[in-house]
Amino acid sequence: MEIKFKKGDFDDQRIISLLDTHLHHARAETAPGSAHALELTGLQHESVNFWSAWLNDELVGLGAMKRLSDEHYEVKSMHTVGKHRGKGTGTAILKHIEKSAISRGARRLSLETGSWDYFKPAVALYTRNGFIVCGPFGDYVEDPNSIFMTKELD
Repeated sequence: MEIKFKKGDFDDQRIISLLDTHLHHARAETAPGSAHALELTGLQHESVNFWSAWLNDELVGLGAMKRLSDEHYEVKSMHTVGKHRGKGTGTAILKHIEKSAISRGARRLSLETGSWDYFKPAVALYTRNGFIVCGPFGDYVEDPNSIFMTKELD
């Protein structure tokens, strides 16, 4: 499986539709006030890098990272199309984000995800890829609906 990554095209309706799906599911599965996925305007901020993932001509996922400091980045808005879950797509997106963070000088990559059952596959993906549970970082505060994870980068 050769997934290609492109800078997120905010004029591509397929990308906008998948982003809407991601936001809808994240918010539906999270307590009010605990959903932290970025909306379209947030993904367009200068501190954020946003990519679409493609298998041939098919959009299979999205991923973004946000610069918190010169050496610390955050994984944001990762989403894999349902029929491509469990096939390595999420890992490919995460690895792309990691490589991009390292190329920008990052030494640490962190993330926030939900603590509800819906998010268990995401937590398992991050754990398999070397992330460990940590406390809140950046502007986050303790929240029983959130799991904070981090990874030191080589």
